Amino acid sequence: MIGDDVAQVIEKNLVRHLADGQFHSGQKLADALGISRTAIWKQFKKLEMLGLSVEVQRGKGYRLPGGIELLDRKKILDAVPSQARPMISGLMVLDEIDSTNRQISSLPESERHGAICMAEMQSAGRGRRGRSWSSPFGRNIYLSLGWQFEGGAASLEGLSLAVGVAVCRALTTDDSVSAPTSEALQLKWPNDILYMGRKLGGVLVEVQGDLSGDCYVTIGVGLNHRMAGAAIDTIGQPWADVSEVSSVSRNTLAAALIGALIAMIQIFESNGFSAFKEEWSGYDGYKDKAVTVQTVTTSIAGICRGIAHNGALLVETGSGRETFNGGEVSLRVQS
Repeated sequence: MIGDDVAQVIEKNLVRHLADGQFHSGQKLADALGISRTAIWKQFKKLEMLGLSVEVQRGKGYRLPGGIELLDRKKILDAVPSQARPMISGLMVLDEIDSTNRQISSLPESERHGAICMAEMQSAGRGRRGRSWSSPFGRNIYLSLGWQFEGGAASLEGLSLAVGVAVCRALTTDDSVSAPTSEALQLKWPNDILYMGRKLGGVLVEVQGDLSGDCYVTIGVGLNHRMAGAAIDTIGQPWADVSEVSSVSRNTLAAALIGALIAMIQIFESNGFSAFKEEWSGYDGYKDKAVTVQTVTTSIAGICRGIAHNGALLVETGSGRETFNGGEVSLRVQS
């Protein structure tokens, strides 16, 4: 009987053999992995648990329709803009992790600054307010970056919004990416990236350490790249992915995203959110729309009036203009 550790290695190697999207006979796959045809069949069943659908055709064999592009650490680092590379202290590319944010935040403080973690899949991917984030194998971008900031929590006002701007820059300004147009991209306060009104990605910023002095921040970004299979059924809202409008590879997109994040941080450290407010407002998908703001204790209806200088949400209500900061606040367009 194959042990769990050995079975996991075979499982991942099977994915790599099928990554090209071509048909492979069961016998050739079994020979390549050094296991029986029966064991190969069992591994195919496990691939379904990774969110990968295998097509079977008599006389042809097995394939992953459309293939799958696996993350390649060297390709990513080689494609990162040269000015950003010295700022990277380490890049982890993992097959599976509970959460890339958790991996970075669990590192010793001396190793967090400039550390990046990416994974093919997350078993416990998280969004804002503790929501789960659908994280199927090999389909999307799951990336976290650790950074040490000076000046305490007050200096971090608007950081999650600035991250959204960086993501939009990675998707629109890098010549090698050629992804969605800026007109189609939108940002939803405080941390969602939208394409044609549908969710394309999200941001999760977590802070640790001395909130009045030096503190460590983990910046997490999840981007739908090419969703497929059973994972689609777990998404409870309208969604989009990059493949709808671009053939950009995951590795190229990951490199562009890393470069844009590091460039954003360097500006943010010197100028704060004020350097990004105008650009964020240009992507604001909710400005002047009727919205509902849900807090822990109440629901407030009004007209969204954009954001304040520090990134706080502005809403015109029957009682006047109200300001909302991040935390346990949810924003929705009124139907």
